[in-house]
Amino acid sequence: MTTMKWAVATGVALLLASGASWSAVKPCEELKAEIETKIQAAGVTSYTLEIVDKAEVKDPSMVVGTCDNGKRRIIYQKNDG
Repeated sequence: MTTMKWAVATGVALLLASGASWSAVKPCEELKAEIETKIQAAGVTSYTLEIVDKAEVKDPSMVVGTCDNGKRRIIYQKNDG
């Protein structure tokens, strides 16, 4: 992972960490929309956000949100471009 990707991913994770427990009870689509707003406000234009089951997470560092009472995760990946 390049330094810029790492910095953006870390920034997004820290930004979202403050509300992690509160967001655990939010509907996944609502939380995903809030995360998208924050990412776009940071100037990131090429990224992927995906809602997956907790068991499907392969890289915990990509998780930027928890929803559906902890059963699902929202994962973030910055795309090249």
